[in-house]
Amino acid sequence: MTEPVAKRNASPMRAWDPAVWADQGRKIIPMVRAYGGIRLRDARAELPETLGRIGSLEVRLAANAAEVRRAQKLRFKVFYEEMRAIADGPSKLARRDIDAFDAICDHLVVIDHDVVKRPRFGPPRPAIVGTYRLLRQDVANRHGGFYTASEFDIAGLLERHKGLRFLELGRSCVKPAYRNKRTVELLWHGIWTYVLRHRIDAMFGCASLDGTDPKALSLELSFLHHHAAAPEEWAARALPSRYVGMGRLSKDALDVKRALHALPPLIKGYLRLGAHVGDGAVVDHQFGTTDVLIVLPVSAISPRYIGHFGPTGERHAA
Repeated sequence: MTEPVAKRNASPMRAWDPAVWADQGRKIIPMVRAYGGIRLRDARAELPETLGRIGSLEVRLAANAAEVRRAQKLRFKVFYEEMRAIADGPSKLARRDIDAFDAICDHLVVIDHDVVKRPRFGPPRPAIVGTYRLLRQDVANRHGGFYTASEFDIAGLLERHKGLRFLELGRSCVKPAYRNKRTVELLWHGIWTYVLRHRIDAMFGCASLDGTDPKALSLELSFLHHHAAAPEEWAARALPSRYVGMGRLSKDALDVKRALHALPPLIKGYLRLGAHVGDGAVVDHQFGTTDVLIVLPVSAISPRYIGHFGPTGERHAA
């Protein structure tokens, strides 16, 4: 239930936008020089260090800025070296996938304790082989909003559910050799435990289809439009300036079996959990993808998945 990139999410001010360089350069450049021009919150103060374990693999939150940098390096390798993303100035300079949201997010990481890196300086450390970025609504509200807001108008969605706690998911990737059921299950176990600990009511974020030609993605987009559209209560629409229609084929003309086969594993995984898809797609030329909005109310998650991880997240507890 994964793919090289889940979707990085999107921010109100993208670091690769020339206008951002003009207005935000003094903030971005120090962040490139040493991640921590912006102070990273200590995730361990909020959650137990270990959220789950399967064999040599452990899932937990990044413990410090050094581990966030290592997660950024993994993202760079997947997004820019393996995939077709075009690195912006800060990322290219640092050889890390960087944006200003990294400093306010929690970073879920999967660590393989059987693969130990021995740096030139410092103690040996186990390899980070997977990561997911998590941004809670209370944190986003204090720091200018969600990353997704640069692609989708989520204001109405949040307004309709004022009493609920939202969690934004993004920037997910897994090292090629670890793209298997075990690693993905551990990532989702970590997310589920995090959701329970923070009493999250709904999750959302952008998910990606590979390619920037909506016509070539007509089958996948049309399937999502006809079979996974969010009900009005959970609906959100792509920003008018970026809106790409998804209903490119009629429902009767769809080959459902072929469409499901063509969908990225991550999106299929979200749908199996009970997720909905927003109205309209967005072409992201910088990352070479076409993005859709995923909305997943916790109340809609299939009971069999809750049973799989345990209602209190105990199945893979360390």
